Amino acid sequence: MSWLALTLTTTPTAAPQLEAALERAGASAVTLQDGGDDPILEPALDTTPLWAVVRIQALFENTPVGQAQAQHSAQLLAGYLTEVPTIQPLADQPWERAWLKHRQPQCFADRLWVGAQEQLAALTLPTDAAVVKLDPGLAFGTGDHPTTALCLQWLAQAQLLNETVIDYGCGSGILAIAAIQLGAARAIAIDHDPQALEATAANAAVNNVTERLLITSPMASAIEPAAVVIANILAKPLIELAPHLCALVNENGHLVLSGILAHQVDAVMAAYQPIMHFAPVQLQDEWALLHARRAINRAA
Repeated sequence: MSWLALTLTTTPTAAPQLEAALERAGASAVTLQDGGDDPILEPALDTTPLWAVVRIQALFENTPVGQAQAQHSAQLLAGYLTEVPTIQPLADQPWERAWLKHRQPQCFADRLWVGAQEQLAALTLPTDAAVVKLDPGLAFGTGDHPTTALCLQWLAQAQLLNETVIDYGCGSGILAIAAIQLGAARAIAIDHDPQALEATAANAAVNNVTERLLITSPMASAIEPAAVVIANILAKPLIELAPHLCALVNENGHLVLSGILAHQVDAVMAAYQPIMHFAPVQLQDEWALLHARRAINRAA
């Protein structure tokens, strides 16, 4: 299989958000490199060492879908870049084998397993394990990035049996699919990007959850409020979408927000209060997950 390399050049401040956005867009691999030949000599305490100029390379499948995903990502993230992005084909290599070497199966809350199909098949899993199968030939966020891992951990600890879960900004659908495998009656995957919806449909088929998954765009149809709404996007759109996302949460329902850097937490929470009542912030590296409950009989 051949691949496309999308190369972006950015600042160390923007790099973590771009890395997360590319994973959500369906990149099969994302790497960060020194973009200016500047060695890191002595990073400050409690900081993440990054170069003065960061070059990010994201791999997409060299198909019409992958090409559109790479082009859409380059356009969407243009405002964060310091140089014109490039998209170039890579020589054919066994990327799936390399992918498997660097992507070991992950377990969340001793319930949810996420990994490549053949790696999971080699494990002896509990009979009640929930499993999300990854196919390196399909666009799929892997759960490696802290924003996705925080969401998967929350879902694995939640009581989802017979509930409806909305995955807003679904990207490649990993959260919606995980929710169904964890017992949700159905999930609704929402994204404005047609390529994300196509990738979600393909990944749902691999995991045999197509019949329980509604895949739609934000404007396609009216969506009824659900018991759980999860949105793993970025702080700015989360703030802008606050009234809409609050309206999607039913009475006493759960709202889960991710894709937020630690220093952005207060601004995001302020956009949702007092309608939503927040639990303590969950942190992984510099990323935060916010969990809130909708108050009973409190109008949006």
